[in-house]
Amino acid sequence: MKAAVIAREGVPVANNVEVVNNWVDLSPRAGEVVVKTEASALNHLDLWVGIGMPGLDLEYPRISGSDGCGIVAAIGDGVDESWLGKRVLLNAAVRQSAPILPGNSATPKDIRMIGEHDHGTNAEYFSTPVQNILDVGDADPVEAAAFGLAHLTSWRMLITRAKLQAGQTVLITGIGGGAALAAFNICKHFGCKTIVTSRHQWKLDKAAELGADATVLDKGEDWSREVRALTGKRGVDVCVDSVGGPLHFPIIKSLARGGTLVTCGCTAGASPKTDLSRIFWNQLNIVGSTMGTMDEFRSVISLFKRGMKPVVDSVHDAVEAQNAFARLESGDQFGKIVIRWN
Repeated sequence: MKAAVIAREGVPVANNVEVVNNWVDLSPRAGEVVVKTEASALNHLDLWVGIGMPGLDLEYPRISGSDGCGIVAAIGDGVDESWLGKRVLLNAAVRQSAPILPGNSATPKDIRMIGEHDHGTNAEYFSTPVQNILDVGDADPVEAAAFGLAHLTSWRMLITRAKLQAGQTVLITGIGGGAALAAFNICKHFGCKTIVTSRHQWKLDKAAELGADATVLDKGEDWSREVRALTGKRGVDVCVDSVGGPLHFPIIKSLARGGTLVTCGCTAGASPKTDLSRIFWNQLNIVGSTMGTMDEFRSVISLFKRGMKPVVDSVHDAVEAQNAFARLESGDQFGKIVIRWN
């Protein structure tokens, strides 16, 4: 089968992406389905797979991709035949064990990610446990693939972990990335006021066109006073962040009393400067979040079925997969980058 493979570890990742036509065909194991991919979408995780995941002994060549939509083409033992021919959307987070605490989602050690630990969706076909797919009917496969993991991640961040309430004020850093724009979508759905940041004015302008209430240009300095001025010095109720590094300190200073920082990543660094006195005096909450459960996936996909749309930056034919990776790696995208397979 055709596949966009990461041939070897290293940077730039795009230089190591090759489209091959002789990748081994897939056969479903018990409890699995094989899906004929219509569209896959890239995430920052694809770059981490190409760079080399810390603590994981990944073998190359390998297929990344944790977002995929397509038609069920084959089923394994124990799978209901009614799945055949259905258009489905993947939740790539395969739970390996029950969560330790009741009501808590699995931790990364309990999850095996399709597209990270196992070969993913950037291929003509992908395989998955049947419990990790949802029927999306006649949905546009490009939009479905672009919606999946980013909106699941942001739904869990905002609703499950930060306990977002309608009408709150939310700070979203690094607008233009998939998770940030998904968070923006969810916040607007709940009638929240949104303040977004970016290092690029053109991205802020696009966010304003989409309905962002306020924008802050990140010039590499502490912008917390600007955020607090936009909120009448009160601060924001919630901040959604996946950047970390130098953004952590201004985020902490931007939070209202009792506010919550929820993070799903640290692309700019994992050991930031912070202010413990501000955290305990202002009763701040700092919570982590990763992926999401199938119940959370069902909740957010219900919004997709009712008309919530992802922002799509660009769509690339499979033969242009290297260009898709290069665009993601450049950081110049605004929205999801999608690879079309048929």
